Amino acid sequence: MKKLLLSASVALLMFSCQKDNEVVTEDQTTTSSSITHRGCASHEVLEQQLRENPGLAQKMEEIESKTRSFLSSSTGRLVNGRIEIPVVVNVLYRTAAENISLTQIQSQIDVLNKDFNAQNSDYNQVPSLFSGVKANVGISFVLDQVIRKSTTKSSWGTRDAMKKSKQGGINPTSPTTKLNLWVATIGGGILGYAQFPGGSTATDGVVIDSKYFGVTSNSGSSYPYNLGRTATHEVGHWMNLRHIWGDATCGSDLVSDTPVHNTANYGVPAYPHYSTCSGTPVEMTMNYMDYTDDRGMYMFSLGQKARMDAIFASGGARNSFAQP
Repeated sequence: MKKLLLSASVALLMFSCQKDNEVVTEDQTTTSSSITHRGCASHEVLEQQLRENPGLAQKMEEIESKTRSFLSSSTGRLVNGRIEIPVVVNVLYRTAAENISLTQIQSQIDVLNKDFNAQNSDYNQVPSLFSGVKANVGISFVLDQVIRKSTTKSSWGTRDAMKKSKQGGINPTSPTTKLNLWVATIGGGILGYAQFPGGSTATDGVVIDSKYFGVTSNSGSSYPYNLGRTATHEVGHWMNLRHIWGDATCGSDLVSDTPVHNTANYGVPAYPHYSTCSGTPVEMTMNYMDYTDDRGMYMFSLGQKARMDAIFASGGARNSFAQP
């Protein structure tokens, strides 16, 4: 299952050479009935940030260098043992449906805690082929604050307007010690997006469309993205995980124990689903960093756990979250 890891510089070059027409501007709306598969804009937002900030590529290369150093060290460990991350939820609403309840918000925090601690009820569905690498990440989340703001915007796009009070949004709260989640209608068929480590603290955090935040009814308009796994996927990006197919045909996600995927998977693929890449490995379609439906994703790998651990370690990009 081991894949050749790309160097960070090659990966960043790949990111910077992609088209930029995937970034969603404000008021690009798409009805829930037209969303046929998961849409995460984290990769496209990163490409845009790399174009706009010439120094970001070097900063991310440094993060990758420290990550590789951590992964190769037998003594690397978290600074403060088990990490507990305070979460600030910023709700931007135009309609009553967008002004989601505290119960709905707490349901999302509960999902994050289960998924990152191998307490999700579907964890035991991981096939035996991957049972040796399925991981308890061991990071927990606690709701710190909910901030609500009424707006006249029908959608916010993916240019971070929701994170800026001057553009009608909400500025992040203590972004070096608290994970900020923005809940807002994004538009353009996008369920959510995250900022990778290394970006500006002024825009750091995760954005989730209000329809897909927390647990909702199986018969509601948010199905099949109704189990809170959009946030699990996006928080994975925030912790420096890439899409499992590496955002390229047979690309690398910079993790050694995930099989090479030829592209994203959608829906709930029947197991085993074979890659068309060299060696035709069985793909880890149930990994949170694929594009499957919420009920089709239910594991992180040990390699992904190690990569997440690295950003909280001494010298890591999110080490401030690991302090007492």
